[in-house]
Amino acid sequence: MQTKTHGMLTKGELSTLVQENQIETVLVVFTDHYGRFMGKRYDAEFFISSAAKHGAHSCDYLLTVDMEMNPVPGYKFANWELGYGDFKLVPDFKTLRVANWLDKSALVLCDIVDEKSGERITIAPRSILRRQIEKAESLNYSANAGSELEYYIFEDSYKNAAEKGHTGLAPFGWYIEDYHMLQGSRTEALHGAVRKHLKYSGIPVETSKGEWGVGQHEINLRYADILTMADRHNIYKQCLKEVADQQGLSVTFMAKVAADQAGSSCHLHVSLLQEGENIFQGNNHIGDLQVSDEFRWFLGGWMAHVPELMVFYAPTVNSYKRYQSASWAPTRLAWSHDNRTAGFRIVGSEKSLRIECRIPGADCNPYLAFAAALASGLDGIENKTEPPALFTGDVYAAEHVPEVPKTLNHAIGLFANSEFARSVFGDDVVDHYSHFFRMEQQAFDNAVTDWERKRYFERI
Repeated sequence: MQTKTHGMLTKGELSTLVQENQIETVLVVFTDHYGRFMGKRYDAEFFISSAAKHGAHSCDYLLTVDMEMNPVPGYKFANWELGYGDFKLVPDFKTLRVANWLDKSALVLCDIVDEKSGERITIAPRSILRRQIEKAESLNYSANAGSELEYYIFEDSYKNAAEKGHTGLAPFGWYIEDYHMLQGSRTEALHGAVRKHLKYSGIPVETSKGEWGVGQHEINLRYADILTMADRHNIYKQCLKEVADQQGLSVTFMAKVAADQAGSSCHLHVSLLQEGENIFQGNNHIGDLQVSDEFRWFLGGWMAHVPELMVFYAPTVNSYKRYQSASWAPTRLAWSHDNRTAGFRIVGSEKSLRIECRIPGADCNPYLAFAAALASGLDGIENKTEPPALFTGDVYAAEHVPEVPKTLNHAIGLFANSEFARSVFGDDVVDHYSHFFRMEQQAFDNAVTDWERKRYFERI
């Protein structure tokens, strides 16, 4: 059965596929703060008779755990004193699709709501983006977006990589393969499968290609409205990881996997629409660009608020290792036309004119990153925030241009004390995520690393 987009399903189509024994399992999922899928696998018949009508439930501790799934103290939202109860998962049936990389499976993304009030839980990542979309709609705007997500492939399986302590892994490639078709052919068993699976899971794929690292690649998806794009981003990551796992390989979305290799980015592309039309094209001549007032102000707001919302673009200690000169990752807050040294690169023309933000790493949670971008841009329009002058040349060498925050610790302080963040996201969100990022920083501060042992074991 085929809908307008391959793999997307209505509830009626799902019921038919279940009756025909073509779908036996439904994955009911949401993302935690790290962007990981959490949820349950439902027997498909039971899903139709139960969760599809009444929703599902999950433990609220999932929005307070660390990477190791330990409940972290200090959160107001959920804690031992409150007993770690349930919240409700409400399937968003616009996201219902075949999970083509899994056997006889479908998948649906959920919004998280309070069991008693029925209101969306404000600290949930998808809720945070939804709130900014609603703000845009109240101003008669909508946004289209794309996310370019890079990753490294290793010949080691995830299990073998863990047994080796994630050291001495064999990258799937042995020289820089940016745009190389030969190296790309060597990964086609993985990438061909993933492109096919995504296509038939309701996620149109544009291209796959080698990147500027040994074993580094990217798959680019077709742009969509900003919420759909965030959903596609997360499903793409899950699909790629699971197909790699099926093939005995591993992939990583770490922002900086090795000191001597390029970092992995998540370039965000955003355009603003009114009545379905891109409004960034206009009559203001800046360099060889023709842009609207809304373009200038949206860009100005986005750039102005990067430092205080940096944690949503760069959420881990590792994220900040990526910002190195001459590395393809931006180090300074400048904007330029088709210039990959700039944090903000303007690409496209007329209906395709858009802002590419090159600051986020592949480790970002797309709901949070897109929410930060949209909130900042809308604030820029409301306050008519002008961007700095268009930059021409090598931004890495521009010592007078402000730098991006250099550490997670610095970024946490900016976020926690940001009046803007509190005004657009709410105190509960800022306090909750400030605690989350502080705990991530503390986990690193308490760890003894291989770097320390190699440096100090004998010679200190």
